[in-house]
Amino acid sequence: MSFVFTPPQPSDVAVHGSDDRLPVRRIFCVGRNYAAHAVEMGKDPDRDPPFFFTKPADAVVDTGETIAYPPQTENFHYEAELVVVIGGGGKNIAEENALDHVWGYAIGNDLTRRDLQLEAREKGRPWDWGKAFDRSAVIGPVYPTAQVGHPSKGSIRLTVNGEVKQDADLAELIWSVPEVISILSHSMELRPGDLIMTGTPAGVGPLVEGDTCRVEIEGLGAIETPIGPRA
Repeated sequence: MSFVFTPPQPSDVAVHGSDDRLPVRRIFCVGRNYAAHAVEMGKDPDRDPPFFFTKPADAVVDTGETIAYPPQTENFHYEAELVVVIGGGGKNIAEENALDHVWGYAIGNDLTRRDLQLEAREKGRPWDWGKAFDRSAVIGPVYPTAQVGHPSKGSIRLTVNGEVKQDADLAELIWSVPEVISILSHSMELRPGDLIMTGTPAGVGPLVEGDTCRVEIEGLGAIETPIGPRA
């Protein structure tokens, strides 16, 4: 058998302290998983069942890479997030066993064309144009659980040009990492290389050309993203 087109190279992200790269299969994102962010987006902060959207695997970008201001938007936003990396797949995973399936954790920045997302939301349409565009998932080096354990609390902070924009604690997640893994696995089989972006705290806002966005999570270091000229 041969392919009619050359298959693309697998997408991958860095591994902390190693020259190895981690292959990315899928990227799941949890919507509105901090109460204060739900409020700022005009939604009820109650603990309703979580909902998910996705980004393509080839949207991943390493820390330090410049992101061109994307097309078709005038309201380009940052979103600091904890990223969970699945290392052991499974279906119908029990919450009490969910952390056994985690390979590691990373810092993420869920870049968003907010105007396109909100327009889609108001019309009851999918969020893809606002969330799943090229180079929209900045993912820092993955820290294996052997090094960092399973962070369930600790500072998550985002700055733009040194000014603090988001400042919260991982303990404020509405749906915990084990809960999110279990819920996802009851809908579809999780496999190694699946990434889960767990949601962003309050304080989301715009980026412009020339900005530098920095995200820090306690125990996971920091990532930086310069914003370049419009694509």
